[in-house]
Amino acid sequence: MSKELSIGKYRGLQQCATHRGALAVLALDHRNNLRRALNPEAPEAVLPSEMIAFKQQVTRILAPAASAVLLDPEVGAFQAIAAGALPGSRGLIVALEATGYTGDPQARQSRVLPGWDVSRVRQMGASAAKLLVYYHPDAPAASLTEELVAQVSADCAEHDIPLFLEPLSYSLDPARKKLTGHERRRVVIETARRLTSIGGDVLKAEFPPDIIAEPEEEVWAEACAELSGASRIPWVLLSASVDYEMYLRQVTVACQQGASGVAVGRAVWKEAPRLSGQAREEFLREVAFPRMERITALCNALARPWTEFYTPPDAGAEYFRSY
Repeated sequence: MSKELSIGKYRGLQQCATHRGALAVLALDHRNNLRRALNPEAPEAVLPSEMIAFKQQVTRILAPAASAVLLDPEVGAFQAIAAGALPGSRGLIVALEATGYTGDPQARQSRVLPGWDVSRVRQMGASAAKLLVYYHPDAPAASLTEELVAQVSADCAEHDIPLFLEPLSYSLDPARKKLTGHERRRVVIETARRLTSIGGDVLKAEFPPDIIAEPEEEVWAEACAELSGASRIPWVLLSASVDYEMYLRQVTVACQQGASGVAVGRAVWKEAPRLSGQAREEFLREVAFPRMERITALCNALARPWTEFYTPPDAGAEYFRSY
C-alpha cells in the first residue's frame, strides 16, 4: 500500500529519479576515503582544492549518465553548482553528516556536520538530504543513533525535503573489523526494519549477504527479498567499493527483488584518483561513463519505481492555503 508524501518531498524524489521512477544516483560525497585514494601515503597532505577539482571533473563527466548526484557540502555541492559541473536537469542530494564517527569503535556515534543542517540543504536548492549513521542494533549507542535519525527526519519534514538514510553496519567484536556471514545479513536487515520505522524516505542500504561466505546468487536473492520486506521505504543499493562487475551482479539481484535503484560511487570511478591529467579524463569518459550508463539502464529495466511506494497529496485549487 502506498503512502502519501508531502509535495516538497515528492518533487525532490521526482528530481532524483529517471523517467521510469528508478533512482540512479552517482555517489561522490566521499571525504576521508577520497583523501586516502588521492594520496594513500599521506592523505592528510591532500588539499581541499585537489578534492574540489576531482569532484568537479567526475561530476561534469558522469552526471549526465545518472539521475542524481550525491555530494558533500565541504568540497562538493557548492563548488559543483558554481562551476557549472552539475547539470540543472539532475537531482542534487547533499550530505548532512560529518565524516567519520566519534566514540568507541564498538559504540560508534554519528553527528551532523557543525554549522550545517537541513534548512541549509533546502536553502541551497538541493533536491534531497542524506544522513549517514553507523548502526548496530545491539550496540550501546543504538538508541543515540535512533534519536539522531528521528531528529533529522523531523527536520526534513519541517522543511519538506526528502531524506536518504544511509546506515552502515559495524562489528561489536574488537577482533573483527567488519560483519561477516549470517550476522551481516541479520544486522543489515534488522537495521532496515528498525530505522525505517523511525524515519527516512529512501534507504541507502548495504548489500545484505556476505558475498565471500555466500557466493550463490540464490542466497543473495533471498537476502534482498528479506530486506525489501523489512524496509518501510524504497531502498537503493550502495556499492561499498566493490569491483564494477561484482556490483552489476548485485544490482541485478537487488532490483529483481524490489530495490528501487542504486547510489553508486567507487564501483564506477575508483580507478580515477590514481590517474592524473589526460589519463584520468580518458578513463572517466571511456570507462566510467559507460559503466554509469549501463547501471542506469539496468535500474530502468529492473528497479521497482519509487512511485509504487508514494503518492502525491490531493492538491486542489486551494491546496496552497493549507500547505
